[in-house]
Order: sequence, then structure tokens, then C-alpha cells
Amino acid sequence: MGRARAIVAICLGLAACTGGVSERRAPAPQPPNRLTIDAPQTRVCLANLGQLARFEPLPDRDYGEGCYTFASVRLTGTGIPVSNLGPMTCPLAATFAGWIRNAVIPAARLYLGADLARVDTFGSYSCRNINGRQSGNRSEHATANAVDISGFVLADGRRITIKQDWDSPDPAVKSFLAAIHTSACRRFKTVLSPDYNALHADHFHLDMGRGPFCR
Repeated sequence: MGRARAIVAICLGLAACTGGVSERRAPAPQPPNRLTIDAPQTRVCLANLGQLARFEPLPDRDYGEGCYTFASVRLTGTGIPVSNLGPMTCPLAATFAGWIRNAVIPAARLYLGADLARVDTFGSYSCRNINGRQSGNRSEHATANAVDISGFVLADGRRITIKQDWDSPDPAVKSFLAAIHTSACRRFKTVLSPDYNALHADHFHLDMGRGPFCR
């Protein structure tokens, strides 16, 4: 009996020294697909983005209710001014910058015979549901993983907009928009155009969410 009590006492003493198994707590897991700005995968993305554009890394922020900007940046230079841009996830920013540099700029020269002067957008991050509904799933905009493109300004002063020119009678304009839409579908996970529904009549929605989906 004395020996048994001694063994129990030793076991209890060891548990006290280690804090006891029952008191150990694992770190709280991050939600799925939420990379941090310091994650190794994000660092690789930032290095690649640096070859395409200038940018400012942003601190990770959780705004609650499914809205956050993690592993995100603010683009400060893509070679072409871009209006209304807010936070963008690094993968979105890199894909977007590559699309402008390697698809939109060359297409403007090829089909429209002019240099691109500006890309106009309706923004990137926005804490809202899909299609702005009161209920339902959060949009990719709510995690800074989407950007809406509204139009393009050329160096000669012409302005091409999705709303006015998607069905343009000008074959050059129509070819330009068709070419960059096709290129976007090869790069982004989801691309929505006026052909998708009336809610996208005035912009291209580009995101790096689930996909692939192109319309």
C-alpha cells in the first residue's frame, strides 16, 4: 500500500510540473484558406508580385461577420494607373497586375491602336454578400479576393466601358473586350461579364475564389 501511494504521489508531482495534460491548449486554428501576411506562401507571392508591380503590404485585419483582409496588399504601381483600388489578397493582386501588363496593355495596342492610360474599377474589398443581397454567402469582395473592372481610358482620350461598349458596333472595341475577357478567364478563378446576368452589365467581376467559372 505504501509503495502504491508513493507511485501516485510521483505521478501527481509530474503532472503538476508540466501543468497537466488537461490544461494544455492548442493554438486556435485559422479559418480555412486564411493565410497571414507573414505566412511562407504569402512571402513567395509577395516576391512574385514585386516583379510585376509596386505595392504596400497591409496588416491582417478581421472585421468580423466573415469580412477580413488577410495576406493583402495595396497596389501602388502597375505601370498603368488604376482607380478605386482597396486591399487585395496577394494572389489576386499578382494575377491582376499580370493581366494588365501581359493582356490588357498589348490588346489595347493591337485592337485599338493606342496605349492604355488608365484602368477604372468599382473597387476590390467590400464587406457584403454575393450580389449585395441582405442574406446569403459572403462575396469574395468581403475577403479582398475580388475586383470589379468598369472601363479603360486610352492615351488618345477614348474611354471604353463595359456598360456602353460590351455590345459595341465597333469591331475593334468588341475584339478588344473579347480578348481581355478570354485572357482573364485563363488567369482568374471566376470571371463574370454582362453575359452572366444583369447585375454585371457594367463590369467584369474577377476573383481568385473557387472556380473555375467563366461567363
